[in-house]
Amino acid sequence: MSATADSDPLIVPRAEHSISRSNISPNALKVLYRLRDAGHAAYLVGGGVRDLLLGHEPKDFDVATDATPEQVRQVFRNCRLIGRRFRLAHVFFGPEIIEVATFRASAIPAGQDGTDDDVARTENGMILRDNVYGSIAEDALRRDFTVNALYYNIADFSVVDYAGGLDDLKAGRLKLIGDDVAARYREDPVRMLRAVRFACKLGFMIDDTCETPLADLAPLLGEVPAARLFEEVLKLFHAGFGLHAFEKLRRYGLFAQLFPATDACLARQEHEFPVVFVSRGLDNTDRRVLEGKSVVPPFLFAVLLWEPVRLRYQALLEDGVSWADAIALAAHEVASAQQRHVAIPKRFGMPMREIWSLQPRLERRQGRRPMALLGHPRFRAAYDFLLLRAESGEVDPELADWWTKFQDANPGDRAKMTGTGKKRRPRRRRRSKTTATDSVSRGADGDEGGHAARLQGQASSDDADE
Repeated sequence: MSATADSDPLIVPRAEHSISRSNISPNALKVLYRLRDAGHAAYLVGGGVRDLLLGHEPKDFDVATDATPEQVRQVFRNCRLIGRRFRLAHVFFGPEIIEVATFRASAIPAGQDGTDDDVARTENGMILRDNVYGSIAEDALRRDFTVNALYYNIADFSVVDYAGGLDDLKAGRLKLIGDDVAARYREDPVRMLRAVRFACKLGFMIDDTCETPLADLAPLLGEVPAARLFEEVLKLFHAGFGLHAFEKLRRYGLFAQLFPATDACLARQEHEFPVVFVSRGLDNTDRRVLEGKSVVPPFLFAVLLWEPVRLRYQALLEDGVSWADAIALAAHEVASAQQRHVAIPKRFGMPMREIWSLQPRLERRQGRRPMALLGHPRFRAAYDFLLLRAESGEVDPELADWWTKFQDANPGDRAKMTGTGKKRRPRRRRRSKTTATDSVSRGADGDEGGHAARLQGQASSDDADE
């Protein structure tokens, strides 16, 4: 039976749950305490509570309150109000931001769709703007998944559950709140991506009622702003479970909505190197994340979009376009088309294109080009990209081995590898222009007498032969 805003919540006292304030960010505690002291209700909510109950370290801490965003700003001078779709307060503590949201109403009042500055929906039911405030019970039922609708009350340190999230947490089950699952996805299609992300991150199964509609509703992602989807893609592929997420996204038809050109290429070549290339690239990214190494968006998107770039590049070469123009044109066409689906910021798009443009240059190993490439700011990323191509069978592994050896070689060996070593010319014998008479004159000085005498004897012999 589904919970309603009138249902009594399950309240778990401090002695019966595992959340300790020692595991909560001190800055989040400051926000909770100051809101409470100002006379407002204050709860830790969402993923922070979920992760603490699972024994994980939360990535961030969000707060829910009955205070309006303007009232929150009155309590905190280090506060900024953001957002149009959902009005939020951000409280800044150096690099850490504590997000504070006001309890929202359980449903948008009838007759207000598109007519009020605080409320707006699309024809398909997606909520564009919602700043109608309500109670904590209503707020709980407005959240997406039951395991994300758990509240930690700073007033008595209890955990409050309005939607059965604790039972689903114990069962390892991901379930949307409410009976009309399709309507919840239509309200915010990004919930489909979040279902995949949480299932991969937590190791949970997606409840059948939530999983079944995914393939049919996947096209709804086309209504989501492309800039917002960029952030969601990073959350999916830069959190240590990118390969698993990729496989799930493809299974539900969601990847095709994010990267249509790539998905079309992979669908045609399911068992060849393109799928292997993407899989190896994502697996490499996952390992770097888990090892605490840095990962960057340009490399991720270069991997995800390479196959359509490669095919277009080959087609342009066959049409007689020079390799330099072909790779530049292919990169431009694919990147521009992708912007309509997942908007890649320019600061990441330019390095991504450079990684692609260096691939043909890495195939040219003679002359001074290789040394020039070593100094290119994107060389290391392009080299790593080349290694992935070799591992997946797209290019000859010998090319990747050559570049590996070239980087470690000494200057002399590098010159031999590129054919730029200086060739020694054979020494030519210089003929002496000195005459016998001059030599005799110098011989009178005593230091070259013997040599002069020999020259004189040779000259006499020559005269005799004549």
